[in-house]
Order: sequence, then structure tokens, then C-alpha cells
Amino acid sequence: MENFNIYNPVNLHFGINCLKKLPKSISKYGNKILLVYGKSSIIDTGLYKHIKDLLSRFEIIEYSGIKPNPIIEDVDKASIIAKKNNIDVILAVGGGSVIDSAKIISIGAKVEHSAWDFMVGKENPKSATPLISVLTLAATGTEMNAFAVIQNTETMQKIGYGYPPMTFPKESFLDPQLTTTVNREQTVNGIVDLIAHALEAYFAKGNSPLADKFVISIIEEAMFVAPALLRNLDNYELRARIMYAATIALNGTTAHGRASSGDWGAHSIGHELSLLFDVAHGASLSVAYPAWMKLIEDQAKERIEELGSALFGTQSVDETIEEFKAFFKSIESPISLTELNISENDFDSILKQFKRNRVSGMNYQFENYEDLIGLMR
Repeated sequence: MENFNIYNPVNLHFGINCLKKLPKSISKYGNKILLVYGKSSIIDTGLYKHIKDLLSRFEIIEYSGIKPNPIIEDVDKASIIAKKNNIDVILAVGGGSVIDSAKIISIGAKVEHSAWDFMVGKENPKSATPLISVLTLAATGTEMNAFAVIQNTETMQKIGYGYPPMTFPKESFLDPQLTTTVNREQTVNGIVDLIAHALEAYFAKGNSPLADKFVISIIEEAMFVAPALLRNLDNYELRARIMYAATIALNGTTAHGRASSGDWGAHSIGHELSLLFDVAHGASLSVAYPAWMKLIEDQAKERIEELGSALFGTQSVDETIEEFKAFFKSIESPISLTELNISENDFDSILKQFKRNRVSGMNYQFENYEDLIGLMR
């Protein structure tokens, strides 16, 4: 087991009507709020009005329209608005894309250059505007970690970035009631995403047996709850269980004792597919993960077999992969490029993109992209 340090400063509020505490939390940081959200979903569900009513005594400036695959242009535009209006606190209301964007806005608001300079390592932040998040979609775990994923369509890059402690939310509010209006497809994407996050930690460098057990438990919980939840999308208890699992899957718990937070090879594949074809992140991962496991079989045979044995009682890599595929199919998440409506005519552009951004993992490296595309087809 590797040496490790546990540090997570997020004050996380979980449960029914926890938003009642939101005004008190925001008042710690000031009166001027930049409210960041997506398109119309929080308006359609009534959450927008509820938050405006709760925060009626505060001054609120808005930035809306954050995309499901968030882009640096929105981050930079919102950062300029925050600077011009001397914002005291950023309130992100939405799923992972909104909260990820708000994390980078929080540091972008303190500088004159594009926040992309942070993403690619040209600059390091020296300060950040306090960030509070209200989560509406259980998936990414961003509500309790310091990391964000943003894409740049000009440079054709989609990359992750974090700069603890600055990019941690100060406080996050998780009321499972807010996720009961999430449609089936988005719910499925979130379930796949949380499973993928647990798997990334499992395939990190370093041996941490207890962390492995956390990973197995999180995946078992997601796979057990998923069928019932997808039959009862408005069930509070089931929503709460998935929401909690998604948070724990990427708040550091599964990484303690390992040499890194994860491998991230499958995620790097998924990011390129989302960048090229604007597919949902979760959908890209249910395609990428089985193919990635097969691709790295020679490097990770024993590790994959241990995973399959613990989760499914299987004995081989192929059996383990087939069990994952069967689960993804059972919840109607795609397992091939064809199911993502990506045709063979697109394979050459995928190959070029993989080569351009040197897609690989932190622990299991690979460059046989033609084989990978063949496994995903």
C-alpha cells in the first residue's frame, strides 16, 4: 500500500429539503452571486424559481446555457461576467457539466487570460472565487472533488484539471428529490459513469485491498439498484442510493493507498468520442470500457479476473467483459460504435484523433488504436 494523505474540505449536505440551508451557506461568502446553470431543465422543474425565492435577498447575476459536454468558451465568457460584476460566490445548479464549468470559472474569474491556460498547465491559479454547488444529476462525483473536464473544440482537446484546494466546492447540496425528474437515458448515463469512476480507481497503480473492496461495493450497489430505479424513476430511496454511490465513487475514497487516482485510459477513449461526435459521456464509457479491458488483457489479466470473480463469480477476462456488456445492455446503454450511430466512415477520423491526443492510460499504456476501434465497432 502506498503512503497517502486524506483531504476533502467539501461541506456536503445530503437529504430531503437540504436546500433550506443554502442561504446561510452563501451568506458566509458575500451577497453577489453568479448563478451558473444549463439550459431550461431547472426552469421546467421549478428548481430555478425555488432557488430564486430562497435567495431573494441576494444579488444574482446569471450565466446559463452550459452544454452537456462543457466548452472553454462558456467558461471564459462566464469568467468575464464574474470579474465585471465583482462576484462574491459562484452557485452552480445542475449536473457534472455545470459544476465542472463552475470550478474552472472560479479560477478564471481571478485572471485576465483564458482559463484554458490552466487546463493545459501554462498557468497555475493563485486564488479562486468560492463555489457552492446544487447537484441535479447523480453521475460524476464532481460535487465532492477538485476536478473538472472541459473541452476545446478549436484545439480538439477534452481534458481534466484540478488544483486542490482551490477547485474544491466549498459546499455541495445533494437532495435526491431533485434527481427524480431526470429522464431514463440521463439516469442510465449517470449509472454507467459512476461505475466507470470506480473501475478507474481499481485499475490505478498500487495495491490497496480495502480500496478494492470499496470499488466492488460501489459497483455492486449501482448494479443492484439500477434495474429497480429504471422501473421507478421517481423513487426517492433508489435515487438517494445512486446519488450517494456516485459521490463516493470519485471523492477520493476508492483511491486511498494507491499511487494515483486512477488509470483513466477508458475515460480518455470516451472523451475523444464525445469530442468528435458529441455523444453523452456515460454512453461513450459503456462502449469504451469492455473494449479497453480486452485491449489491455495481456497487461492486466490477473487484475481483470479478480474483478470478475468478485463481482460476477467469473473466472476469465472474456467472461468478465461479457458480464459488463450484459449489464450495460440490460439498462440499454450502448456497447458499440454502431449503437452510438458512428459508422465505419468515421473510423479514420477516430484513429487520427486518438493519435493526435495520444490516448492512453496512466497505468496501462496502449497505442494499438486500430485494434481498439475494431473492438468497439
